[in-house]
Amino acid sequence: MSKQELVRHVGDGDFEKNVLKNGKLVLVDFWAPWCGPCRAIGPILEELADNFGNQVDIVKVNVDDNPKISSQYGIRNIPTLLIIKDGTIKDITVGLSSKNKLTELINRHLN
Repeated sequence: MSKQELVRHVGDGDFEKNVLKNGKLVLVDFWAPWCGPCRAIGPILEELADNFGNQVDIVKVNVDDNPKISSQYGIRNIPTLLIIKDGTIKDITVGLSSKNKLTELINRHLN
């Protein structure tokens, strides 16, 4: 499986199934293709998906293509990353984050 396949794209139609009812810790990246920091964080998320394997699911939501879910979560700036477990937001970070910061964020909620 390539790193691209480790980070799935979800949207308005499958967000509930893939994120809210997932059962695992999920990192959700709200992004857009025209956003420079969003593109910069992409490879970091692929590395994290590779590092955490089956412990964490990492998904991306394109805010332009999925206005309903973006609006529901009040996404105003991108990239916005949500840590969600059992349908509940556990943490939020806005803007470009380092791999170390995101690793700490995930580890904080894994236990």
